[in-house]
Amino acid sequence: MEIRILVEVSNFTCNTFRSEIQVLPQNLENIVSAQAPLSRPDVKRDRLRSRATSVRWLMMGMVTATTILTYLDRLNLSIASKYIQDEFAIPLKTMGWIFSSFLLGYALSQVPGGYLADRYGPRKTLIVAITWWSALTAATAIAPQLPITRWFGLAWSFAIVRFLIGIGEAPSSPSYTKVVANWMGHRQRGFGSSFNLLGIGLGGALTPPIITFIMQHWGWHAAFYCCGLLGILVAVAWYYLATDRPDQHPKVNQAELEILGSHGSNRTNLASHRPEAWSKIFTNVSVIGLVLGYFCQGFPIYFFHTWLFIYLVRVRGFSLTQGGLYGATPYLAIAIASPLGGLFADFAVRKFGQSLGHRVAVWVGMFCSAVLLWEGAHASNKITAILLLAAAAGFNMFASVTFWAACIDLGGEYSGSVAGLMNMFGNLGGWLSPIVTAYIASTVGWTSALTLAAIVTAASGLCWLVVDTTKGIENASGGVQ
Repeated sequence: MEIRILVEVSNFTCNTFRSEIQVLPQNLENIVSAQAPLSRPDVKRDRLRSRATSVRWLMMGMVTATTILTYLDRLNLSIASKYIQDEFAIPLKTMGWIFSSFLLGYALSQVPGGYLADRYGPRKTLIVAITWWSALTAATAIAPQLPITRWFGLAWSFAIVRFLIGIGEAPSSPSYTKVVANWMGHRQRGFGSSFNLLGIGLGGALTPPIITFIMQHWGWHAAFYCCGLLGILVAVAWYYLATDRPDQHPKVNQAELEILGSHGSNRTNLASHRPEAWSKIFTNVSVIGLVLGYFCQGFPIYFFHTWLFIYLVRVRGFSLTQGGLYGATPYLAIAIASPLGGLFADFAVRKFGQSLGHRVAVWVGMFCSAVLLWEGAHASNKITAILLLAAAAGFNMFASVTFWAACIDLGGEYSGSVAGLMNMFGNLGGWLSPIVTAYIASTVGWTSALTLAAIVTAASGLCWLVVDTTKGIENASGGVQ
C-alpha cells in the first residue's frame, strides 16, 4: 500500500507541479523499492495531495434515502386506505380529512422545523425528527385500539396520529436544504437540490408495490410496523455517518474542501435568527412570490400522494395489483425528471443568468405539467391517461428543484427558515388538495377535479414573474420598500 501511495503521489507531483521536482529526494525510487514505511504526518500530507474524497455524494445519498423513507411513511396510508375503508366503512370525504391531517401538522410545523435546522444543524434535527415520526408511523397500526378512539371516534384516532406524524416530518425538507447548502458548491445547487426530489420519485415508485405486497401477505398493520422499523435504522445511519459541515467529517480531505469552497465551511455557521432577519424574510418580494408559487405547486402534486391509487382502481378500472404497479409510474417520472430539472436549472443559469435562468427552468416544468395534467384528465384510454398524468408529475418536480435551490440563494444563512416557510405554503396547498378533490369528485366528477389541478399548476409558473433569486434577504433591494 505504501508503495502504491508514493508512486501515485510522485506521478501526480511530476505532472502537475514540475517546479517542485527539484526539491524531491533524489533517492525516491530507492525509498519506494525498499518499501520504507511512511510516518503518520507523511501519510496525512500524502492524502491531502491525493484526489478529492467523495463524502459530499454520500451526504446526497443520505438525503435521497431519507426522502424515500418520508414518502414511504407519507404514502403508506393512501395505499392502505382501500383496506381500512373496507374494514371500518370510512366514507370517501372522511378519508380525505384523514389524509389532510398529516399535511396540516406538516405544514404548520415547517417554519419551526426550518428554525431548528438553522439553529441546531441538520444532523441533530433529522435524528430526532426521524425517530419521532417512525415511532408514530408504527403506532398507526394500533390507531383503532388507542384510547382516543373511544373518546373521539375511529376517524379522529387516525387523524390525530397522522397529524403528529406530519409534525415529525416537518423539519426534514428544511434540513435537506441546509445539507445541500453546506455540502454542495454554488455551481451545483440545482443538481444538489434534485437529490431530495429524486428520493420523492424513488419513494413514490417503491411505496405502492411494497406496501401492496406486505398488505396482501400480512395485512395492513404489518406495513406500518415495517415502515417504523426502517425509520429507526435510518436515524442510526444519520448518527454514525453524517455531519453538519464538511470540515467536521473525518473522511473529508482538503481537496474536497477546496472543491466545495466557501460553501463547504465558511457559510455554514448556525444562524442566530435575529428578529430583523424574519422581517426581511416576510417582506421580500421574491420570497413572497416563491411561497405563493409553491402553494400552487403543492396542490396538484398531492393528488398523486393521496388519491391516485383510489382513482386508478375505482375510476379508471385497474385491479389492485395493476393499481400498485401503474401507481408507481408518476414517481418513476419524478425520479427521472428531478435530476434532469436540476441539471437544466444549472445550465439555464449559466446560459441566461441567475434570475432569468431560474425562471425559465420553472416555466418549462410547470407549464408542461399543466398541459399534460389537463390532457390526462380528459383522456379516454386508461393507459394513456396514467402515462400523461405520470409525465405531469415528472414535470412538476422538474420545476420544483429550482424552488429549493432558490431558498439557498434568497435565504443565505437562513436558507432553512426560507425553505420551511416555502414548504409550509406548499403543504397548505397539499392539505387543501385531498379535501377539495374529494368534494369536486363527489359532486362534479374526477375530470373536473383534475382540470382544476391543471389550472393551479399553471398559476404556480406565473408566480415566478415576481421572483428574482439575485435579490435575497441579505440584499436590501429585495425587500418591500
